[in-house]
Amino acid sequence: MTAQILDGKQLAQQIRSELAEEIVEFIQNNGVVPCLAAVLVGDDPASEVYVRNKRRACEAVGIDSQLHRLDASVPSEELLKLVAKLNKDQAVHGILVQLPLPRQIDSSRVLIAINPAKDVDAFHPENVGRLVQGRPRFLPCTPQSVQQLLVRSGIEIAGRHVVILGRSDIVGRPLSIMLSQRGPGGDATVTLCHSRTPDLAAVTRTADILVVAIGRPKFVSADMVKPGAVVVDVGINRTDDGVVGDVDFDAVREVAGAITPVPGGIGPLTIAMLLKNTLSAAESLEK
Repeated sequence: MTAQILDGKQLAQQIRSELAEEIVEFIQNNGVVPCLAAVLVGDDPASEVYVRNKRRACEAVGIDSQLHRLDASVPSEELLKLVAKLNKDQAVHGILVQLPLPRQIDSSRVLIAINPAKDVDAFHPENVGRLVQGRPRFLPCTPQSVQQLLVRSGIEIAGRHVVILGRSDIVGRPLSIMLSQRGPGGDATVTLCHSRTPDLAAVTRTADILVVAIGRPKFVSADMVKPGAVVVDVGINRTDDGVVGDVDFDAVREVAGAITPVPGGIGPLTIAMLLKNTLSAAESLEK
């Protein structure tokens, strides 16, 4: 058995096409163009690529984008002043501070400073709290990508056992909440695994849907996957052999029922969800 490939790139293009039509209608009705402001501190090559791709995606669907560059040595107070300025700018609907930030900057302090109504990454404590309560303003981009991929691919979530490897605040923890909540895209039984989970392979083999987000190249092997399971690889690791995921793709695809590739899986969808959140922010702020 060779797994079905879940093509995130194709699905992201479909979502961007839908968004482009919605954005045209929004502009016609409001006379305002949605705008995303990205803040890039330093010259980390990976961050440069991420920000460039996000700006290109904005332009493709009709969203204005701003890029604010700051030197790697910038003090926290200067970055916070920029965030405060963007908070007050009525032309800016979404604010994205690209992570990671240099060591001298307290990332949590910066993220808390962003207006929750413009926090399109959904990292602000208010937005996290709303998510936990089941009334989100925005869904965090990467977890939302996983959920959308499953829903739009016709994969049943309700009543299934989902195992998530990785308990980060960016992916694992919010995704566990989203998939276990009542309603469409939820109602799963979720197990959240991490570095202290004993006999990890025994747990992962119970998963109907296995989501991997731990940042370790090719960590999940074929013997860790139940035959026919859906495997979603969130990992992006740059190695001497190129970009690979957290799953040993070639081996696992011979066991799984469906699997995401890396690249071309969750990555393109994450950017599409950022665009979706930016439009949602503009709709809310322009009411």
